[in-house]
Amino acid sequence: MLRARSALSVLFLSPLPPRLPQTSFRLYTTTRSTRFYRYSSTMSAHATVDTSQRLHALRELMAKPEYNVQAVVIPTEDQHFSEYIAKCDERRAYISGFTGSAGCAIVTPKDAYLFTDGRYFLQASKQLDQNWTLMKQGLPDVPTWQDFLSKNLGNNTRIGVDPTLIAASDADSIQKALEPKQSELVSLPQNLVDLVWPDRPPRPANKVFPLDVKYSGQSHIDKLKRVREELRKKDTKAIVVNMLDEVAWLFNLRGSDIDFNPVFFAYALVDHDKARLFVNESQLEPSVQSHLSSAVEVHPYDTFFSYLTQLGAELNANKGSVLVSDKASLAVAQAIGKENVVVARSPVTDLKAIKNDVEIEGFRRSHIRDGAALVRYFAWLEEQLNEGKALSESQVADQLEKYRSEQDLFKGLSFPTISATGPNGAIIHYDPDPNDCATVKQEQIYLCDSGAQFLDGTTDVTRTFHFGMPTAEEKRAFTRVLQGHIAIDTAVFPNGTTGYLLDPFARRPLWEDGLDYRHGTGHGVGHFLNVHEGPHGIGVRIAYNSTALRPGMTVSNEPGYYADGRFGIRIENVVVVREARTPNNFGDKGYLRFEHLSQCPIGKNLVDAALLSVKEREWLNAYHAEVQEKVAPLVEKDARALRWLQRECSPL
Repeated sequence: MLRARSALSVLFLSPLPPRLPQTSFRLYTTTRSTRFYRYSSTMSAHATVDTSQRLHALRELMAKPEYNVQAVVIPTEDQHFSEYIAKCDERRAYISGFTGSAGCAIVTPKDAYLFTDGRYFLQASKQLDQNWTLMKQGLPDVPTWQDFLSKNLGNNTRIGVDPTLIAASDADSIQKALEPKQSELVSLPQNLVDLVWPDRPPRPANKVFPLDVKYSGQSHIDKLKRVREELRKKDTKAIVVNMLDEVAWLFNLRGSDIDFNPVFFAYALVDHDKARLFVNESQLEPSVQSHLSSAVEVHPYDTFFSYLTQLGAELNANKGSVLVSDKASLAVAQAIGKENVVVARSPVTDLKAIKNDVEIEGFRRSHIRDGAALVRYFAWLEEQLNEGKALSESQVADQLEKYRSEQDLFKGLSFPTISATGPNGAIIHYDPDPNDCATVKQEQIYLCDSGAQFLDGTTDVTRTFHFGMPTAEEKRAFTRVLQGHIAIDTAVFPNGTTGYLLDPFARRPLWEDGLDYRHGTGHGVGHFLNVHEGPHGIGVRIAYNSTALRPGMTVSNEPGYYADGRFGIRIENVVVVREARTPNNFGDKGYLRFEHLSQCPIGKNLVDAALLSVKEREWLNAYHAEVQEKVAPLVEKDARALRWLQRECSPL
């Protein structure tokens, strides 16, 4: 459902076209002024919230006899361990004022700590008030939040947790580490932050609809068969599916309960004979029941934990075990009984990660349409700046959204657009506040990281442009990032190679200049699902070394460089892993390569051609020739966009 745009947007945006006939479903509200500013009208990457009263109320509860805890852990995740969460689940953001998508808060009677990674150091330092200590995870001598509990808190500490928000695997390892100090994790009967959050939003319950097999490429019946094959291999009686994107993928259903993610609140339990979906039945469109057929039983969402308790009693009597994801909550394991569960990576995660031929073709087509929207946008933006127009980062992001909304099969954005000029580009996950953001300047680098949800695919692309005269420093840094991007795109590697091993390919050119970046090089991308998905990725996190890249996996390729307080650079395409044809096949391993899917020009005026090798120059020219060939037919009626595309795709 569309909502009115902000007054600023209406000044230069024509009305959005009517929605496509497939469904009225939308992933988000299009009003940027209300989309992410949930606790204060000035909440942004620049704003600081006074958390004194919130912390005081929380500490009063901690001290009450019915809780009696000396520390409380407040993670980012919801009960489904979602990366992006609904407004009602933003407990860590509410208590701390930090709105980044990754982090964990720990509150004690006297102190408050916020743990986050390098993507958010700048944002957190701006948003946290004097009550908080920023813990920069990944830097020397900074513990993880899990290690902090056992290494930094005193003996005999009772540490309160909401058992639905901490992973069973995490809870077990933390409790073992606490034992030498006679400290313990305490499962709280209520979430204490909820009790001190007076205007907490209600939980969304939006409509759920089927995804046609012409987009998914495989029926949910066939997917259930594949899951049951995994149950037989692992000799388990059933599997709990708790991740929202896994539930959506498994049953070929989509929803809109979380902004930008086409998912809905649900759990699933699959055994050898039945599949049970726990969801609010009022959310289901009439077509859903016929889509699911007799193969799936629908149960109320709120009965999930009571059903697990019943299942646990049956297992105690008849023996057997249930497969529980390593991202399932402690509450799930406790309900079934820890002695009845096997904790391991969900096989649904691995099945979902490998896209079938229909999904891959959908990715190709959606990225071409997305490229057309981006070309129209950058051509428009350049013209506006040349004419001296004063436009904010938020206003121009609205224009990009408008161009995307005019593309076939568009369902919404895949994440909030990072529209960042000059120093804001150095804030890796910057989100412009429409009430207080910078004006895009022709003489500054402009970084735009954006994406869309289409019925046939999810896009995520970053481009960095300079619409004036870049400095020699900016060109050199951009070229080093481009060389890292090309190194990943052109990599050929044997089966069994992980993204952890490929990550240095992207950093080597930057390392030559003593530069680097504090984020991963690539993340998995869902198919009309979450823009971030696992289990694979390209990066320095050791977890990426546990999953080899396999044909059909989609992953981003996005090295960058960020000069704090001055500018940011990132170049991102989505790629898919394909089999490579090599003249030899040492060890009979088979070799793999990447096929790039994103189709948008890369800013040539930021390239220092003297730094490029012959092969790198050939790659850039070939990529631009491909972009022009694929995108030009979609912008031929927009003369400005076509001229800009032809100029930007001309050989270097």
